[in-house]
Amino acid sequence: MKIVVCSVLFRPELTGIGKYTGEMTAWLRARGHEVFVVAPPPFYPAWKVAPGYSRWWYGKERQAPDASGAGGEETVYRCPLYVPARDSGIRRIFHLLSFALSSAPVLLRLAFKKPDVVWMVEPTLAVAPFAWLSARLSRARLWLHVQDMEVDMAFDLGLLRAGFMRRAVLALERLLMRRFDRVSTISGAMRARLLKKGVRPDQVRDFPNWADIDGILPLPRPSAMREHLGLAGDTVVALYSGNMGQKQGLETVVEAARLLHDHGRLHFVLCGEGAARARLVELASGLSNIHWLPLQSVDQLNELLNAADVHLLPQRGDAADRVMPSKLTNMLASGRPVVATALPGTEVHDVVSGRGINTPPGDAARFAAAIGRLASDETLRRGFGVAARRYAEEHLGKDSILQQFERDLWQLVSA
Repeated sequence: MKIVVCSVLFRPELTGIGKYTGEMTAWLRARGHEVFVVAPPPFYPAWKVAPGYSRWWYGKERQAPDASGAGGEETVYRCPLYVPARDSGIRRIFHLLSFALSSAPVLLRLAFKKPDVVWMVEPTLAVAPFAWLSARLSRARLWLHVQDMEVDMAFDLGLLRAGFMRRAVLALERLLMRRFDRVSTISGAMRARLLKKGVRPDQVRDFPNWADIDGILPLPRPSAMREHLGLAGDTVVALYSGNMGQKQGLETVVEAARLLHDHGRLHFVLCGEGAARARLVELASGLSNIHWLPLQSVDQLNELLNAADVHLLPQRGDAADRVMPSKLTNMLASGRPVVATALPGTEVHDVVSGRGINTPPGDAARFAAAIGRLASDETLRRGFGVAARRYAEEHLGKDSILQQFERDLWQLVSA
């Protein structure tokens, strides 16, 4: 197949949507498909364009089949992008619109490649009109993959105001989504939301995020990362790793560290980048039980995740089931328990139950109590960790998820 992929986040970004989209296209290419990617320069989660890339100019990267002739080709078209220095509702809108507009001529030009499928990921839905036009011009099938419910989240997090604007934007969202031949998403709860938005049941497919269960797995030895951090052998590490943005609710982690400051064996490690990091460091001023790390490279990820005795998954209550945190999959694969802020009835709560402890979003005292309980009970940690790894092996294998996705693609093209 010839597949056009459009995503505002793409490799070499190491976290979230960019990671999964990049791994997906690499897998498709290895299966012999020809892939054309439309993406901006990498900028996430630091919200700074990576060195070696331009925010103002178009670029092109190409990977041909290997020396044996195996695999398909992949061409990545980099499009200009406005990256705000400070985040706000209006700046986020301009940020997304800048990619929608800069990617439009590339998407339209790719119609002449006669792709079989035009596949785009939300965020950002602002690209949808141009993806639709490209698909219509080339007679390709059109697929939308929803990683974040960006419209709902923008209003619920206060990035946009409600009222008439909300009704208008939701109506436009509904109109755009119904123009796609397929709409997929990453969790059952998000699937239910798509149906409420008017997407037909026959349009919807499940396409969950996966875990690298071969590359991320419990180590038979202490992680080298613990030695790098200078931690004693009996230190219990509570780890958060990922984007440090608004929807994560990381203030709860800092407050929990404050409440547990006198717990002699417990140490918090916060690893990542993002718009909220500087403010979080300021909030944590005076706390000696927090260690800050920059985002780690892929080859260090298993060592990092195995440095944890407990993984932390905070999120704001108003973001529940608008997003399914992508970082959860590798947390489970590492065979460690998770302490999450999730309400009953949400997908995160269901996945974490039996593999860690759920606490109400925003309740730092109960979040701290759960961390403290696991820090003091090695047997409980081990039991939850075994269950977490088993879940990853049974439900989150990369090849099985992507093979089903490929079957869905072939079914769509041949329909």
